[in-house]
Amino acid sequence: MAIEVGTKLEGKVTGITHFGAFVDLSGGVTGLVHISEIADNYVKDVNDHLKIGDAVTVKVINVDKDGKIGLSIKQAVDKPAEAARPPRAPRPDRPSGREGDRPGGGFNRERGGRSFKPPAGKTSFEDKMSRFLKDSEERISSLKKNTEGKRGGRGAKRM
Repeated sequence: MAIEVGTKLEGKVTGITHFGAFVDLSGGVTGLVHISEIADNYVKDVNDHLKIGDAVTVKVINVDKDGKIGLSIKQAVDKPAEAARPPRAPRPDRPSGREGDRPGGGFNRERGGRSFKPPAGKTSFEDKMSRFLKDSEERISSLKKNTEGKRGGRGAKRM
């Protein structure tokens, strides 16, 4: 029987390593179940989930040119149709909608926490660049003021 990607097969665990488990399929063909394909949750140790000699159902997820077969246990398990996640209820202590979604309002991470209202009309590249430079220089100077007094050693200002 030819092993094709997507087929589900029965196999027997023949070896366990720190990175996965080897599964013997029909006809003496062996494939590897990587540790990330053993269970839906985090697997720290393969031995917690599988033992040598366990019969498992696996799904073939890839077949390399050199004959290596990639298998998955978690993809072989038929899951019930996942219902769409229910929408989150609005929090009573906050107004509906986010302030940051409205133009010119709310906390804006890109602008350093300040709200930004674009000027009316189009601004040239030079105007944008000069505004950026001004903001940068202000931030650098405030950083320097706040860190100079906190440094130890020679040359630091004493308060």
